[in-house]
Amino acid sequence: MQMNPNKDTQLCMSLSGRPGNFGLRFHNHLYEQLGLNFYYKAFSSQDLPGAIAGIRALGIRGCGVSMPFKEACIELVDELDASAAAIQSINTIVNSNGHLKAYNTDYIAIAQLLETHQVPTASTFALRGSGGMAKAVASALRDGGYTKGLIVARNERAGRTLAESLGFEWQAELGAQRPQMLINVTPIGMTGGPEADQLAFDADAIAAAETVFDVVAIPSETPLIVRARAEGKRVITGLEVIAIQALEQFVLYTGVRPTVEQFQKAVEFARS
Repeated sequence: MQMNPNKDTQLCMSLSGRPGNFGLRFHNHLYEQLGLNFYYKAFSSQDLPGAIAGIRALGIRGCGVSMPFKEACIELVDELDASAAAIQSINTIVNSNGHLKAYNTDYIAIAQLLETHQVPTASTFALRGSGGMAKAVASALRDGGYTKGLIVARNERAGRTLAESLGFEWQAELGAQRPQMLINVTPIGMTGGPEADQLAFDADAIAAAETVFDVVAIPSETPLIVRARAEGKRVITGLEVIAIQALEQFVLYTGVRPTVEQFQKAVEFARS
């Protein structure tokens, strides 16, 4: 990738507990293809207030926000877009002359994927997780017309709060229930994590399901997705989520919307 940064280059970045290369390669590829004087870099930080202050002080144009920072960042920004305010979770910060406005493009991605994969709204579902991304997914489900939902979370307070706020049920474990759609919004199955080789749901639940959705993007084929594909289930992957949400971030940062072909090529490049 040929980059020629100069004093006018606008920097964009991401903050994540476990930084990856997808966003970096996706954004920088599109900057180059579209002739935009931007550069993107992935970071982690043990000092979140300091990192956000640095975005403001250094004039960094945009920042993607991933686990575990999606809720903790809220009190550090100046304004919440409706997409973030509604679910109290952010994944994107846009800096306009020192004013930090936060958005949630995860919500947009989830809504699009449920529609394009034609998941019936009458489907019963179980969503494992209760953090910022779980809020985005559960809210998109609720707003998409899915009403028969179960939030599975070991953290009773967070799980109950999320479930009750959206009209769903809560349980600490899935137990004997066999919903038609299983959704993992936890780090289970994530590369480098302590549960990288584990399934987010048991084998019997996967066998009974019609749709399996894993928000984990690294690897794109998690143990849950591999098992679901082998059993012929409809699958939605975390790679699809991060691709669409990254596209919407790109538009927020630059004001430019790539063509479908440019988007697809950027995703292919980012995966290579």
